[in-house]
Amino acid sequence: MSFLYKDATQPIAARVQDLLSRMTDEEKYAQMHAFWLILSPDGQHRNRRDLSDDFAGAAAEDDLATRLFAGIGQITRPLGTHIVGPKEGVRALNRLQKTLMEETRLGIPAMFHEECLVGLLCKDATLFPSSLSYGATWDPDLIEQVAAAIRTEAQRVGCHQGLAPVLDVSRDVRWGRTEETFGEDPYLVGKMATAYVRGLQGPDRDLLATLKHYVGHSFSEGARNHAPVHLGFRELNDTFLLPFEMAVKLANAGSVMPAYHDIDNQPCHSDAFLLTDVLRNRWGFDGLIVADYGGVSLLHQHHGISADGAESAALAFNAGLDIELPKDDCARHLAEARQRGLISAEKIDEIVGRILHEKFRLGLFEHPYADENAVVLQEESTRQLAWRAAVRSVTMLENNGILPLKPQAGQTIAVIGPTADDPLALLSGYSFPVHLIISDMTAQTGQITTPLQALRNCYGEAAIRYAKGCHILEQRTAGAPVFPGDSGKPLQHSPVSQDTHLIAAAVEQARQSEVALVFVGDLAGLFQSGTVGEGSDTDSLQLPGVQQQLLEAVVATGTPTIAILTGGRPYFLNGVEEKLAGYLVAFAPGQEGGRAIADVLSGREPPSGRLVLSVPKSAGAMPYYYNHKLKSGGTPIAFPFGARYPFGYGLSGTTFRYDDLQLEEPAVPGENGTLKVHVRVTNSGERAGSEVVQVYVKDRLASLVRPVHELKAFQRVALQPGETARLCFSLPTDMLNFTDAQGRRVVEPGEFEIQVGASSADIRARVVANVTGPLWVLPKYWRMESQCDVTIGRD
Repeated sequence: MSFLYKDATQPIAARVQDLLSRMTDEEKYAQMHAFWLILSPDGQHRNRRDLSDDFAGAAAEDDLATRLFAGIGQITRPLGTHIVGPKEGVRALNRLQKTLMEETRLGIPAMFHEECLVGLLCKDATLFPSSLSYGATWDPDLIEQVAAAIRTEAQRVGCHQGLAPVLDVSRDVRWGRTEETFGEDPYLVGKMATAYVRGLQGPDRDLLATLKHYVGHSFSEGARNHAPVHLGFRELNDTFLLPFEMAVKLANAGSVMPAYHDIDNQPCHSDAFLLTDVLRNRWGFDGLIVADYGGVSLLHQHHGISADGAESAALAFNAGLDIELPKDDCARHLAEARQRGLISAEKIDEIVGRILHEKFRLGLFEHPYADENAVVLQEESTRQLAWRAAVRSVTMLENNGILPLKPQAGQTIAVIGPTADDPLALLSGYSFPVHLIISDMTAQTGQITTPLQALRNCYGEAAIRYAKGCHILEQRTAGAPVFPGDSGKPLQHSPVSQDTHLIAAAVEQARQSEVALVFVGDLAGLFQSGTVGEGSDTDSLQLPGVQQQLLEAVVATGTPTIAILTGGRPYFLNGVEEKLAGYLVAFAPGQEGGRAIADVLSGREPPSGRLVLSVPKSAGAMPYYYNHKLKSGGTPIAFPFGARYPFGYGLSGTTFRYDDLQLEEPAVPGENGTLKVHVRVTNSGERAGSEVVQVYVKDRLASLVRPVHELKAFQRVALQPGETARLCFSLPTDMLNFTDAQGRRVVEPGEFEIQVGASSADIRARVVANVTGPLWVLPKYWRMESQCDVTIGRD
């Protein structure tokens, strides 16, 4: 006898209802959590102990085989947890899926999720640049292609859900997870995230993207991991919720992950207003809400708003959560929660119904297995895409004319610095080799070309003289001195090296060379296994360790010095910036980053990145961001405030002239109106190059305090010398909204200054638009994106 739920020709709703009616309570609870397992092709799977056990107080696991008999909702990171070949990993996955399909009572398949932020977190997968690098491209179409390539690799290993992208809007670069963000502007973050979701999910949403960390995670107190966030709903909505709303409404995001922190004393994992009222009811989100790892346990272990695991589970699931990750620390107590009247049978059925709906929609019942013979990673086209994203993101901040540094016969180049020949220095915290450090594992990095290797390939072995100069971390290990939250661990000395004995040899190499390339920055690593990354926050914006001393000593030789900064946050170089012959920022450019840096230095590729973070002058100025309110940016007397290199800034190797800024209509209605902004941009230099034309808006008079200005449109244009681009930006008046006292997005009539320029601080032209009519309260589906038409020719 075949049950209705097994009939793929039936409507999904009918299949869900039929299967729900046949499930026991325990089988329902099993769908509401994951297992984190070390899988084996012979079926001898075992539980994995993880970091969340330490800080979330996880209990020991029961007998795994017995528990699997009830089924399972998800399997946590089966290939990203340990070093396993992709084909062997897929065989192990299929073995577990076979058990679930053929040896459990109802045969419900599991979903598998992996981290997918900078590539599939899996051995041999392509290591893409960091999110900061994605943002620095200012190229949503390119990032959609990157995400689509990650999707292809993920699906080949049987992944159904990717825990990416990160939509946190950077506010304080001391925060370790800054490297995971697209930058400090909510519209830019929304545009990039929307493109990423479209690429990762594909047209049929057959792999779920996961928006994280919902919401405000990046504005934590003191930029500390897991710390409280102090925000009212108006600012939360205007800045931090906007990218999530864009990705849900414009890209149909399939999953959302709440953040660890509390907002105004309400933990996100138990916030029914955010998880249900805003996300589902107001925005129409129809996917799955999955917990951040250990986030449900934190409700009683850290936040202290519940007595135990049963109450924490009830709080989170009643608020809107669907699946506890990475395991079942609290979901295992759902039967007790039911007995205590903390959660109803109707709520359980509602949640399990959503989970089953996604499994039916994804076709898991009909196609539960991955093809191990189809597992192909690191295709040449994918590597080229990783290189293209890296090249497009490299940002030139200084150039006294020395760049490009063309290869010449007989030249001598000193390559110096702790990040010049370290493959891990090119990667962010959620790349596979770096992520393994916290488990005391070491992954192979042979696919990575370091800058030193790439420079030798470009200029020739004889031209390059290498000296490391100093260390950042002399040893990369787990067992962090600082753990997320107040874990009670005794204070330890910082692992950052203060050893200066290598500096003298580096200085000598610089003296004997025509030019010195000094590679500085930080090392990604979770929970202080690095100097940036999750749980690797800082109280300083000085280069970690003795790198500043190294850089100053090399500059003091008089040899023209070019600094190349890689890592996960900007650093202030104490005024050395003014003495540099050149200065490039590459953030974490991924496995092809060394080649990309060499290509830009040598002139094979023009510099084209633009900053997505302001580079502050002092940690004392934090939090700092370009779209601040009037006085928060500091005063002329407080010199450490402000940014030496502002949001949107970047040199291109040529010059661009802006002129003929016009409004098509000087006045437009607030309701359903569109501002048409025309500008002409000409390459007035002698080299080909690309410009990112940026449009900012300043609300001249409003009923509530508004930022000094905000990005509302941007367009990259590539021009040959003498070529002109005529750009027509279409800005829906809906985008001029802010949140009023009733929590509504509204557009007030009045004057808006339209600013067009090359960065947030380099505004080339201004014009005033008048928005007319009564107060416009935006509908549910409002116009969230600007558009640009480009015509290129010669005057």
